[in-house]
Amino acid sequence: MSHDSPPAALSVPPPPAAAAPAPAPADAAAVRRRAARILWGAAAVIAVLVLLRLWGHFAGERRLERLAQGDLAAQVVVVSPKASNAVNELVLPANVQAFTEAPIYARTNGYLKRWYFDIGAHVKKGDLLAEIDTPEGDLQLDQAKAELAQMQANVDLAARTAERWESLLKKNAVSKQETDQATSDLSAKQAAVAAAAANVRRLEQLQDYEKVYAPFDGVITARDTDTGALIAALGAPKELFHLAAVDRLRVFAAVPEDSANAIKHAGDVVLTSDQYPNKAFHGKVARDAGSIDPATRTLNVEIDIDNADGELLPGSYGFVHIIVPAAQAPLTIPSNTLIFRSQGLQAAVVRDGHAVLVPVKLGHDFGDTVEVASGLTTRDQVILDPPDSIADGTPVEVSPAK
Repeated sequence: MSHDSPPAALSVPPPPAAAAPAPAPADAAAVRRRAARILWGAAAVIAVLVLLRLWGHFAGERRLERLAQGDLAAQVVVVSPKASNAVNELVLPANVQAFTEAPIYARTNGYLKRWYFDIGAHVKKGDLLAEIDTPEGDLQLDQAKAELAQMQANVDLAARTAERWESLLKKNAVSKQETDQATSDLSAKQAAVAAAAANVRRLEQLQDYEKVYAPFDGVITARDTDTGALIAALGAPKELFHLAAVDRLRVFAAVPEDSANAIKHAGDVVLTSDQYPNKAFHGKVARDAGSIDPATRTLNVEIDIDNADGELLPGSYGFVHIIVPAAQAPLTIPSNTLIFRSQGLQAAVVRDGHAVLVPVKLGHDFGDTVEVASGLTTRDQVILDPPDSIADGTPVEVSPAK
């Protein structure tokens, strides 16, 4: 049984879109005119910039050409050298030493009986530092005294004998030869007594050395002995104590050869030390070696500094600041006036409207300024920041400093 299929659906095309309205002829002309004005304005600006650039370029070339030909003066700023109020200060390493120091040795043999002062002790001149027991020396002194007494007795006998012989000689009871022998024997025994007496005094002096005294006021900086230690005065003696006077110190510094003559007229000297970074110790140049050390080319200088409070320690290290007077006030100029060329160090000076390159020699360098040893005077006008192209004879015109 057949069925009829439904009829196919028919596609309906969409309605056409509405067309945009065409611009009016007057509006399109206004847009074109506005765009044209913008383009012409941009072109005019670009043209002006190009012209300014070209004009500046050609003007610069013309200016350089005129400068090269000497028709146009360069504008420069100048300064005059000034007398410096800076002082020449030498800062030198220095060694601090005690004004007087000495090792203390024994002058007799024996054993240390006792000692009375240890390191760091302050002693006065004549203080007893130690005692030495000398049993052998005491026995030698007793023996020497006994021998002296024996020889003195022999002298007394010889004197009486000689007196008798001389009295007998007057009576012609004895010969002259026998009398001379008696008197000669007396003289020999008297000489022996004198020698024995000298030996007794020597041993007594050695006995006095049993006591060790301080030779001056100071501080015991070392003690290298102890009770019972063997003391030997001969051969290789051993140091018992080391004594240093610290109320006044000697400071030694090596002054360079170029300041050796000026150091004799130096004023106040200041010593600084790492022990006291915020304190200065004042002193004076007391003496110098009077000769340059050929090995170091320096002059050894000694400075005396009071140290009554004992703050500075002998053997320490510090720096001395020495003010060296100059023969005349040096001139200074700014560092940016210098010209470094193959001809040497120079400065450009304005003279008669032209630049003149003057060789200069420098002294001390203070950073922003330098000391001029020769080449300039206070009347010179020195050009600040001279250009690299400046040369002798370049026309210049001084302009006020900014």
